[in-house]
Amino acid sequence: MNSSPEITALLLALEQGNLSAWEQLIPLVEKELRQIAQSYMRKESKGHLLQTTALLNEAWLKLVDQNRMRWENRKHFYGIAALCMRRILIDYAREQDRSKRGRGIEHIALSDALPISHEKPAELLALDEALHKLAKQDVRKSQIVELRYFGGCSVEEVAQMLNVSEATIAREWRLARAWLQRELENK
Repeated sequence: MNSSPEITALLLALEQGNLSAWEQLIPLVEKELRQIAQSYMRKESKGHLLQTTALLNEAWLKLVDQNRMRWENRKHFYGIAALCMRRILIDYAREQDRSKRGRGIEHIALSDALPISHEKPAELLALDEALHKLAKQDVRKSQIVELRYFGGCSVEEVAQMLNVSEATIAREWRLARAWLQRELENK
């Protein structure tokens, strides 16, 4: 990730209402945001209607629309960007699922690598529903899953973002995966 202090300064300027800072921020964060979008799109089916650039542009529009967002740091910004991309893909999956009403949600298993097939919108929706349920019980575990699986972040990066030890992230990642697996198997 780009660690330029300039990114942090621009995020602070945005927080203070300087909307022209977006124009300066774009070239500094575009490469990392594109990598996050590519990570998401690699998990999508080959014929997916959204392409990496479209996902990136949609996420960028959502980020710009964040009125007076309090950006803690650049990692927080990248985390929110990854969450925006995830939500865009979830919305897309919901739309696909609506067009195929009558088909039930499949029972799926969740292994160590979280091999949810993004080719099947019902599976992605079931995972999203389970993540919302997990967030109600344990916000941090839900954040860890979002950042690791959807954001493509390493244990080290998640530990830095959430300001906890790597051992804690690794342990909670294992617990969250086990909880999600049970939750999805019981659907």
